[in-house]
Amino acid sequence: MSEAHAGLEIQNGAMSPAVLCRRIVAFCHLVFEPPRMSEARRILLLGVVALVLVGCGQSEEDKTAEPKFTQQAPAAAGKEYAFAIHPLHNPVRMFEIYGPLIDYLNRNIQGASFRLEASRNYEAFEKKLYARELEFALPNPYQTLISLSHGYHVIAKMGDDYKFTGVVLVRRDSGIKNLSDLKGKKVSYPASTALAAAMMPQYYFQSHGLDVNRDIENIYVGSQESSIMNVYLGNVAAGVTWPLPWEAFQKEHPDKASELELKWETEPLINNGVVARDDLPEQLVKRVAQLLDTLHTSEEGKKILARMPLSRFELADDRRYRVIDDFLKKFSQTVRPLDNQ
Repeated sequence: MSEAHAGLEIQNGAMSPAVLCRRIVAFCHLVFEPPRMSEARRILLLGVVALVLVGCGQSEEDKTAEPKFTQQAPAAAGKEYAFAIHPLHNPVRMFEIYGPLIDYLNRNIQGASFRLEASRNYEAFEKKLYARELEFALPNPYQTLISLSHGYHVIAKMGDDYKFTGVVLVRRDSGIKNLSDLKGKKVSYPASTALAAAMMPQYYFQSHGLDVNRDIENIYVGSQESSIMNVYLGNVAAGVTWPLPWEAFQKEHPDKASELELKWETEPLINNGVVARDDLPEQLVKRVAQLLDTLHTSEEGKKILARMPLSRFELADDRRYRVIDDFLKKFSQTVRPLDNQ
């Protein structure tokens, strides 16, 4: 399949109109998702986006041509599959980091087209995953385990398990030295179902004498970046995340990061899984898994991984994630009950 057929052509080193429009449309699903904004404002913005999309469909040589609309991708592109990433980052940042990976799959898989699916928060992602609305997904290990009961199977996973830890950040000027200093204060997390960035640190707190349900106020703020920023802004005494978003924040906002410090870190668990719905063509699933597993063997793949940052993906199956069962049993017995979907 040519790059043009895959809808992924790069023209003169810039993103082609086809790619740009697809990403605008995908992002609009998030922007216009209620209760994001008022109806009047949504209608106004929809009009603006419609004008942008009309422009996207025209080349520089054919500005006066009438736009043509279609309800499906060109036949050469094949069936479109959603590949969703759980909210590791805000949607804009998600497209910057994982867009190249989806482009790579599109260029290397015949007769199929992949669309990156971002979600505004954990709840929105889980709703789509557990309703089987997604063909492929990269959930956290807890979500991966739950997805198995909704007809998904593990086909690969992120490597670098040693990086799958929970980290607790505080301001350098906070005066917080011991866990007991957090008593009576607020702690932020992306979501209650964030394994590394909520459950694992809460288990750590409980195991080290800080009662999660009585000693602190737990604030769930929707994303990794938001958890970090709440610490920086002084809205909370401590914020929980995991190493990858923290590393990215340090690179992108070194001035802000310099005012924070990593105070505590949990023991590691298995990293995020890649799952495929059980009704997909077997050869397609195998090809996706193979491309992920070999991504680190090419220079292009290494650049894609460096954005995450990650050394590699690796093959995996459902059995690898049964280890999460043991942790969840301990967590639900000592910290708080879990509402499994």
